Amino acid sequence: MADRTISLGGKQYPVILPSIRDPRLGIAAVVLSVHALGQLGLHFWVSVPQILVSILTCGVIEFVITFVRRRAFVWPASALLTGAGVALLMRVVGTPTDHPWATNDLPMFAGVAAFSLLQKYVIRYRGKNLLNPSNFGLVVAFLVFGNSRLEPLALWWAPLNAWMLAAYAIILIGGTYVIWRAKMMTVSATFFAAFIVLQGVLAASGHCITANWAFAPVCGGDYWRMIITSPEVLIYVFFMVTDPPTVPNGRVGRVIFALCVAACTTLLMAPQTDEFGTKVALLGGLTFLLLLARPLADRLAPEPGSAEDTLTGFATRFITGGRGAAGFLRPVASVGAMALVVAVVGTGVVFAGTPARAAVAPSMTDALIGTQQLVNPETLPPITVSQSVKDWDHEIASSAPDLLVTLVQNLEVESQAFLRSDPNLLTAVDHGDRLTETQTRLKNDSASGTCVIDVYKFDSVNVTLIVPFGVQSGLSLGYDARGTVTHETYDSARHLVLSQSSPFAGTFAIRRATGARWLNVAVLPPGTGS
Repeated sequence: MADRTISLGGKQYPVILPSIRDPRLGIAAVVLSVHALGQLGLHFWVSVPQILVSILTCGVIEFVITFVRRRAFVWPASALLTGAGVALLMRVVGTPTDHPWATNDLPMFAGVAAFSLLQKYVIRYRGKNLLNPSNFGLVVAFLVFGNSRLEPLALWWAPLNAWMLAAYAIILIGGTYVIWRAKMMTVSATFFAAFIVLQGVLAASGHCITANWAFAPVCGGDYWRMIITSPEVLIYVFFMVTDPPTVPNGRVGRVIFALCVAACTTLLMAPQTDEFGTKVALLGGLTFLLLLARPLADRLAPEPGSAEDTLTGFATRFITGGRGAAGFLRPVASVGAMALVVAVVGTGVVFAGTPARAAVAPSMTDALIGTQQLVNPETLPPITVSQSVKDWDHEIASSAPDLLVTLVQNLEVESQAFLRSDPNLLTAVDHGDRLTETQTRLKNDSASGTCVIDVYKFDSVNVTLIVPFGVQSGLSLGYDARGTVTHETYDSARHLVLSQSSPFAGTFAIRRATGARWLNVAVLPPGTGS
């Protein structure tokens, strides 16, 4: 209904504003509040211009389309939410943190936002948009550009400080209010309950992923707790699964829909081994289900508003049959069918998760134990620890001196691996880029018959936090070291033939890549980390 009119060129055009009771206003309040927390205290990798471009792009497009179609000035409430959702969940690799006015990659935000909005005018079902606009647009963008260009919002935002408590309060209280007003409580509660159970099955199977905010793979119970308490998952539960245009109208249809989304999402998440894949699968579960299974859910459900459109009525119709033998066998067959579906889904989740159960800690060989005794901790300099490390995990900060000993031990083991031509020693202390580098060196040494080892003497060390962005390799500690490196060259009989020393400056990155020992993962330029 038009609240007022505007006169342009001698014509009257209605102006339609959202009602104060419109649930979209509540969603907007929650999303914009989270955006504000992200800029003020949660250090989101997104800038204010990127947020505004995403929102304004959707708003302008919707405003123009609606005016052309209806000859009215209609407030683009849904479109603004689409833009805000894209900006909340999408990150562009290279965006600096704590630079709220950065203007890089604005066309990317505008493009993804525009695509997200426009698809709802193309992909239609029963007169409504079939897909959640921001959900579909983000899934397509992540799949097309990959994690070297785009990155979804992290599953874990920050340590449980005042900012995170405020974020949880806003999402939980605001989300509950919104879905209650929109009459979507059944959808949200059903999905989340089924999702919790299915993720528990996946976690119990030994599921592991690497995450940008964790020093070690997140496995088992830790994975389950992280997933079900993730603020990003809660946003998905409250505001994506419950998008009114994409949800069936009937009560039973909504329950079937929510259960199917939970099963589809978990099955897609099961084989993922890193956080990027897990997040894209979480978003993609809803898109995949809506594209393929939404018509099936509508077909299985009774007519909305009918006498059977209650859980009791549907259950009665489902498990009761005719008289005689058929009437006796129908309940047994129906219960058996439901049990079979549950068993198939659970088995499918466990089987699909096979690729994500490969994180195994290396064994501690006798040779490794022996080389560890070659390092004297008293020869190492005092270290400084950056504030970012202390803020992230004070326990890690307090153990930083001991981890320096581990780093130096790892370097000594690398040297022994070259001297002994033993590749097993490298896999015991190196991982990722560092392992590739040292294995290549060992291969080249074997071909030439000589070897070169690096002996480091550290004069100063500062410990930093290295948070990867766009590469799903996990969080690392950076030991930013200055001192001297001596390059020692040995002949085929392992006699020292040349020794050269020079100043050294670089950052050694270490993390618990396999869940056990801290391993060397890279040597980076000096000053890397925060």
